[in-house]
Amino acid sequence: MSGLKGGWFLYLLECRDGSYYAGISTDVEARFQAHVAGKGARYTRAHPPLRILASRPYADRSAASRAEWQLKQLPRIRKLAWLERTED
Repeated sequence: MSGLKGGWFLYLLECRDGSYYAGISTDVEARFQAHVAGKGARYTRAHPPLRILASRPYADRSAASRAEWQLKQLPRIRKLAWLERTED
């Protein structure tokens, strides 16, 4: 996935068991590779990720963290749709 480096991003991963994992990073592809290698979050060590479902850029870490919290409050079926919106 090009264009996912520089600035802050909120990303959503699909894990091997069908669950989703959300996180923030300045380099989504490198963070995904860390998750795949078992060097990411504890959740992704137990639930290995398959692919990046979506990501959204944010102006700074604070904005990305707030968006991550909001995303984690949504029911599973609305998470991917939320990330694909063009506005907040």
